[in-house]
Amino acid sequence: MYLRTFAFGLVFRIILIILLIGAIAWAFPQTNQLALTVLLGVLLLWRVINLYSYVNITNRKLVRFLESVRYDDFSVRFAANQDDPVFRELSKQFNEVLDAFRQVRADKEANSQYLQTIVQHVNTGLLAFDESGRIELINNAALRLLGLYRLKALKDLQEDNPELQAMLKNIGSGGSVLYQAAADRQLSITGTSIRMRGKMIKLVAIQNIQSELENKELEAWQNLTRVLRHEIMNSVTPIASLVSTMRDIVQQEIQQIDHGSTETWQDLNEALEVVENRTNGLMNFVNAYRTFTSIPKPMLSPVMVLPLVQRITSLFAPTLKDKGIQLVYDIQPADLNLTIDQDQIEMVLINLIKNAVEILEGQANARIEIKSALDQTAQRAVLEVIDNGRGIEPNALEQIFIPFFTTKEDGTGVGLSLSRQILQMHGGVLSVESQLGNGARFSLIFKV
Repeated sequence: MYLRTFAFGLVFRIILIILLIGAIAWAFPQTNQLALTVLLGVLLLWRVINLYSYVNITNRKLVRFLESVRYDDFSVRFAANQDDPVFRELSKQFNEVLDAFRQVRADKEANSQYLQTIVQHVNTGLLAFDESGRIELINNAALRLLGLYRLKALKDLQEDNPELQAMLKNIGSGGSVLYQAAADRQLSITGTSIRMRGKMIKLVAIQNIQSELENKELEAWQNLTRVLRHEIMNSVTPIASLVSTMRDIVQQEIQQIDHGSTETWQDLNEALEVVENRTNGLMNFVNAYRTFTSIPKPMLSPVMVLPLVQRITSLFAPTLKDKGIQLVYDIQPADLNLTIDQDQIEMVLINLIKNAVEILEGQANARIEIKSALDQTAQRAVLEVIDNGRGIEPNALEQIFIPFFTTKEDGTGVGLSLSRQILQMHGGVLSVESQLGNGARFSLIFKV
């Protein structure tokens, strides 16, 4: 519609100009038509200017329109109150197109904001970077899992964490690697490559699989323990019963029959007594692991940490005073509140303190410290039991949470395994750091 109207206006103006030129050509040779010639010349000039303006207005509008599209400036408006209906229609069409672009951009920004909000709130870490290592996207979960405050480019990892930098840079599309970010964070890192805006982008997904690995390990140990306990008890129970019966026979019947061989039956009786005692000891030993496979589900409730630690400190105070061991605590923040099973966590802390007391016994300047800290960024709280003892052997450090493993002569190897299982059932982690001669630090890590 606009093109037909514009073409008609253009042809009409050109025809007027041609007619004026013809009229001037007719009047100019006639000397008595000088005034008419001048008038026709003025009219011709006016029509030429009008034609130029008519065409130029359209050009200017097109230029403004195309520039607004090119630079995404959809705030431009075209005046629709002009006298010429042709330009009113053109301005209206341009405004409608710009309104459509403006709506598309608003929808695009809303969708982008929506997706960005989702990306920032998912628990899976997401990281995207280009071939030069410049970070295109990183969410809060990725920063938290990697233990970073911010990350602009992979080269920023070179100084503090070159291993992670090389791992991210070299991970292939569809590849997956494991990375131990911290004691409580075993990360699974999976990569894929996509082409976006003409360049290759590597997208990395990061997940903390520490709890899954520990749960699988714990489940395997529990299954093994159940099988061993079942088989051992099935074999030992009848032996214990038979040995007890044989002792009764020796004492009541053989002794009465053979009065002359007192030494013989006494040796036999002692031998049977030893077998019976060792059999009962083995049964008690196996029964000690019943707890390892039957911990009740935690009854969670809000618990103030400071009063909890104070009760435990009071419990140990008399014993530690006699042994010359100092027990102190520093709970920060003082109003730290955790959703836990109070009895089970008390049992874990008591077990860790008892282990520390056994290590520190007889040592000068012996000291046990209970500390806490709240990390809002990482969404976790840490409760630590620290001693200044002799530390733990590196080989033992890797095995102390394994069921049945113990460095004590009379230990069962259940305490630390049980403690870690309790923390796992709370959705937390029990970890240890130690160096020979520098004591040990056990950390109870809770999600908040």
